[in-house]
Amino acid sequence: MENKQLTPFYKTIVGVQFLFVAFGATVLVPLLVGLDPSTALFTAGVGTLVFHLVTKGIVPIFLGSSFAFIAPIVKATELYGLAGTLSGMVAVGFVYIVMSVLVKWQGVKLIKRLFPPVVIGPVIMLIGLSLAGTGVDMAKEDWLLAIIALTTAIVVSLFAKGLLKLIPIFAGIIVGYIAAVILGRVDMSPITEAAWFGLPHFEKPEFSWGAILFMIPVAIAPVIEHVGDVYAVSQVAGKDFVKKPGLHRTMLGDGIACMIAGSIGGPPVTTYSEVTGAMVLTKVTDPVVIRIAAITGIVFSMIGKISAILKTIPGSVLGGIMLLLFGTIAATGINNMVSNKTDMGNTRNLIIVSLILTTGIGGAVLQIGEISMTGIGLSALIGVLLNLIIPQDKVEERSKE
Repeated sequence: MENKQLTPFYKTIVGVQFLFVAFGATVLVPLLVGLDPSTALFTAGVGTLVFHLVTKGIVPIFLGSSFAFIAPIVKATELYGLAGTLSGMVAVGFVYIVMSVLVKWQGVKLIKRLFPPVVIGPVIMLIGLSLAGTGVDMAKEDWLLAIIALTTAIVVSLFAKGLLKLIPIFAGIIVGYIAAVILGRVDMSPITEAAWFGLPHFEKPEFSWGAILFMIPVAIAPVIEHVGDVYAVSQVAGKDFVKKPGLHRTMLGDGIACMIAGSIGGPPVTTYSEVTGAMVLTKVTDPVVIRIAAITGIVFSMIGKISAILKTIPGSVLGGIMLLLFGTIAATGINNMVSNKTDMGNTRNLIIVSLILTTGIGGAVLQIGEISMTGIGLSALIGVLLNLIIPQDKVEERSKE
């Protein structure tokens, strides 16, 4: 069905469907990092509407919670507290805005120069691998529930058709939760005591240089993902959004949305390829439908019972999903290098990838006074600097001798 043939009722139905495609991933992030899932739904909805405002309402993109920040948020919260970490999340939005200015000035070529696949690939791998141990620890709280959730997600990914194939995380959580209820592993009292309606729980950030410097480098991978998603959406919609309204505007919209999310207690948001996949299946690319999904998310965030249900999901169910999710993210990093034909026989590339992985997995820390950098952020920074410092041509000439 073409966009011009859509009735308001049909747009509403499809918009709600699109929200459910994004729902599982959007609420999973806050559940894993200790934020309120209702707040994440609220900031995803508001962020998407702000994005559409900045991009003149012509780009059919939905913004949801970013998986790239799960490990950094967990670690930063341990080091700087939740309020300090939120200031770091606000700073992530500022990175997008800076990139927007650079793209407007120099074009996409500058982004590709700073963040080639040899840097982005291993950084994405770290995002997946850094919490692998946490996933196992959560899953072993109740292996039966973890296996049920994991198996469901795998089966849906492999054999489901249509929109169902796009929600393996959501399906795994639902089936795992139902199994937990049947087995008596869920305390239902928070649900019965929760109010039907109410505002999400908002948190106020507190300025922390340490948290800001910790979080900023992590934005590198989502920035690159943003560029790829805008190209993908352009292809699906049959329009060149890179030129109109321009990649600088889409990055600016994403950056402002991230700043809003961090300022009220939500995780950073990013473009959701799952919704792009839903557009491919339904042949609906009308931005109005995406805005309906955003408004639906805001409405859901104000239903207290939904928030209560999400908070009673057993950790083992989430752990089962994490086993697949974080492994998939790591595999995506490998695929990024393979699809871009990164030559690992090249000494220069081998050095960059090796140092990104060893410093990230090994827990390297850069301490300057009271400020420290560690984990994915430090590794990403090391990768960017090595890529700029090591002369590519000379290394390649030596490797051929």
